[in-house]
Amino acid sequence: MELRKDFLWGGATAANQFEGAYLEDGKGLSIADVELGARHGVQREIHESVRPATFYPSHEAIDFYHRYKEDIALFAEMGFKAFRMSIAWSRIYPCGDEDYPNEAGLAFYDAVFDECLKYGIEPVVTLSHYETPLALVHDYGSWRSRRLVDFFVRFAETCFSHYKGKVKTWMTFNEINATMIAKRPWHQAGIVYHAGENQAKTLIQASHHMLVASALAVIKGHEIDPENKIGCMLLYPEIYAATCAPEDQVAKRAKMDNVFYYGDVHVRGYYSNLCTSVQERLGEFPEMEPGDEEILLKGKCDYIGFSYYFSAIEGKNLEVTEGNVLIGGKNPYLKTTDWGWVIDPIGMRNSLNDLYDRYQVPLMIVENGLGAYDKVESDGSINDDYRIDYLKQHIDAMIDAVKIDHVDLRGYMPWGCIDLVSAGTGEMRKRYGFIYVDKDDEGKGSLKRSRKKSFFWYKKVIASNGSDTSV
Repeated sequence: MELRKDFLWGGATAANQFEGAYLEDGKGLSIADVELGARHGVQREIHESVRPATFYPSHEAIDFYHRYKEDIALFAEMGFKAFRMSIAWSRIYPCGDEDYPNEAGLAFYDAVFDECLKYGIEPVVTLSHYETPLALVHDYGSWRSRRLVDFFVRFAETCFSHYKGKVKTWMTFNEINATMIAKRPWHQAGIVYHAGENQAKTLIQASHHMLVASALAVIKGHEIDPENKIGCMLLYPEIYAATCAPEDQVAKRAKMDNVFYYGDVHVRGYYSNLCTSVQERLGEFPEMEPGDEEILLKGKCDYIGFSYYFSAIEGKNLEVTEGNVLIGGKNPYLKTTDWGWVIDPIGMRNSLNDLYDRYQVPLMIVENGLGAYDKVESDGSINDDYRIDYLKQHIDAMIDAVKIDHVDLRGYMPWGCIDLVSAGTGEMRKRYGFIYVDKDDEGKGSLKRSRKKSFFWYKKVIASNGSDTSV
């Protein structure tokens, strides 16, 4: 079994990490606009509003808003078949609850999609990628409130209708299961817990609202255009038991509950026995409105998009390592990145099999990549062989999952195909891209784009449909 001829090779980004123009053309503030990442060892900060004389890296980011034609031309030069991006909700509805959309915001994405389609690049669009409008947090308590279901569905319907014929592949919420992992589910749900708040109750109820909103969006998207394919997006860390002790196997399974809790509802259309077990363990159950169960069943997702960066181990008395939201045990058999993330290409194959075995729906890898320090040589070259090595190993493992295991995989879009601001740390020096952007952690630089060595390597991989990953 080979990769499909229409396999979607490309790259992935998010509006709040690379667009910039954070208040231009009527855009409202999002939750990303008032956050400072934990860069240089400084504790992460979330502000009530934008503070004067404070540098927020995401406000300009890499200025894709004004440079999108140049960037998309570079993606086309690499041979991209798809470009994963997000629509900033507050660019379309500045406060999130308006009756009518911001026409300038709609026009911007029209221009971006037209530019992609000019080169034969299919937009793969996430509706909510860590950028809930800030006004919805202040006025409604964010996803604590059922009102956000209606606001999100209005936003989704606007996007489905306006971009009909330009976009046909969508995802609702980015890494929705990180809501359950995070101590402060700010990125995913716009929530910082209040003193004395019943956190478990808030978590379960906010999650239910998001799942209902996603299902309603799927229903509406299919009504507007039956050709639409609308998926969910899960953060997927492969978890291994630390030992063959039965207790470690149980711990491993429990660690994956956060993934399957959301995956089961998105794809199966109901709260499974696993979901009930999680709710019982937390001592809280979602309050449902009449018709919610029917909505969840009717609004099942068409496919699963997921992020895979690392694996972790679960057991007792483990050395802890970092990861994308999740923190887990360090595997003594594996190396780590400069930021302490475990490198596990075979875990990519395992993840694909785990998800396909459980759900039997098409899959897309919509985030994968290596955050690393890149050095610009005196001749202007960036020799990122470490990135090529990382991606080669993961792509080879991905192809094994298709060829040997017969997993139905539709696309591969590594994260940060162009350098952008890290969501977790607010850094530019943590670079993922095939394209280098001249900007540092203090916001200085020309924003000039340069092709890294990996740019030319990935171009060859795409041209061969994955059959040539040689270095």
